[in-house]
Amino acid sequence: MTAAADRLLVDAEVHTLTEPDTVADAVAIRDGEIVRLGSTSELTYLAGVETDVIDCGGRVVLPGFIDAHTHMEQLGQHLVHADLSDADGPDECVRLLREQAEQDPDREWILGFGYDESEWSDARSTPLTRTDLDRVSEDRPVVAMRVDLHTASLNAVALECLADDLPDSDLRTEGGEPTGVAVEDAAEVVRTGLTADGGEMRTVLAAATEYAVERGVTGVHDKVRGSVAPRTYREMAADGDLPLRVRIDYWSDHLEALVDVGVGTNDGGDRVRTGAIKSFSDGSFGSRTARLRDPYADEDGDRGETDDTGRGDDASASDGDRGQWVVDPEALSALVDRADGEGYQVCIHAIGDEAIEETLSILESTADPGGSRHRIEHAELATDDHLERMAETGIVASMQPNFHRWAAEGGLYDRCLGTDRRERTNRFRRVLDAGVPLAFGSDCMPLDPLLGVHHAVNAPTDRQRLSVTEALRAYTRGAAVAGFDDDRLGTVESGKRADLVVLEASPWERSGRIDEIDVAMTLVDGEVVFDGREA
Repeated sequence: MTAAADRLLVDAEVHTLTEPDTVADAVAIRDGEIVRLGSTSELTYLAGVETDVIDCGGRVVLPGFIDAHTHMEQLGQHLVHADLSDADGPDECVRLLREQAEQDPDREWILGFGYDESEWSDARSTPLTRTDLDRVSEDRPVVAMRVDLHTASLNAVALECLADDLPDSDLRTEGGEPTGVAVEDAAEVVRTGLTADGGEMRTVLAAATEYAVERGVTGVHDKVRGSVAPRTYREMAADGDLPLRVRIDYWSDHLEALVDVGVGTNDGGDRVRTGAIKSFSDGSFGSRTARLRDPYADEDGDRGETDDTGRGDDASASDGDRGQWVVDPEALSALVDRADGEGYQVCIHAIGDEAIEETLSILESTADPGGSRHRIEHAELATDDHLERMAETGIVASMQPNFHRWAAEGGLYDRCLGTDRRERTNRFRRVLDAGVPLAFGSDCMPLDPLLGVHHAVNAPTDRQRLSVTEALRAYTRGAAVAGFDDDRLGTVESGKRADLVVLEASPWERSGRIDEIDVAMTLVDGEVVFDGREA
């Protein structure tokens, strides 16, 4: 006799997202595993006395979204501290930070996260400065992190507090004085110094994971450095308080500690596992630190006096106009050799075309880049040659479709790269046509898979655009492949874990406004971790 299901989802439009995609009306779940798909009438015989039968009312059911590139601590900080992501200018940032200071008067540091000067109404092209943040407080340290985390803005008190730790080479100056703008290594010093302690980390990660499951995310590949987040994740999982799966990609400065204690890629439990060793080659377009073969389009003196203030008068004219190395190729090569030799998956941040070339050359030289599922994170300005080589070696392109928010005509990428290079960023169609394994993530800018799918489906050019099914696969099966999880996650099939998302509308029927579709329900291991169904 066939055992009853623990849960049935019926009267649904269940897309398996297999190759090819198939559609069923119902799915049966037992012990956290999908045991059968079929019609509602076929599966009703699996309903027992204690079976929870969920009538989906014709809603679309998909594999749960897996975000292949997150910064959950920073997302939680957005939610706990001042969220500057919707600010329309420096005055609004100052107002929000002042409000945060008033709400938490006993906290020494006033923190804000997520500002993006490229989208401000005054078209200002420089980050927040010391002068801006001194308006928030002249007594307490104030820090605002740019959306890409590659730039930190500090007031005078914060600069003084961190003076001994900030590398001068990554501090912007004007007239020999710091502007309060810190990039790359200096920004990382700031970010690390602000990391939450054990008690606060639980609050931060609880907020971030709740936010994620509300958006249909059932798993994340989280980039972690110098933080108690790994221990906190495991404590939350042990207590039954972790609503999604976490794959921890450790910064490279954790490598030797991981080797010493014998923790390797894919080690861990059902909810929390060790992922890749993470490192950088370059920075970001928004901070003008992504490493390019040719100079930035707006480095010809027409960016204005205020931008010179943000950039600094000590920047190298011969090298700075093409971005910078965060980790130089020689050091990166040594790191990859060490990590790969110890059996770790490696994921390397590379955005500019020169950075991608150096990173790809290094990963190509490893023993089995495809079997190790080594990854290039972002790969925004990959050339046709890069994509052909990635396909040949099996190196994963871990990309962020939401970055097309900056790729419109007249937008950030147009201004800093010019039209030709802007149209060559994030060419998802070309990536898939070349045969490169493609995984989608958000980089928490913002964390919202349906927004990312919308941008991939409605990208500016044909070379950047995917079908709805292709974009959804990149956010499900593609991310599962990148995390060695395709045997248990990423599609709706018998034998796989019941990580599912239920949508209020069909992305195929509303392809022009996928970003407006609401998540009705999220399940992990067959358990409902979010229920937002409309009445």
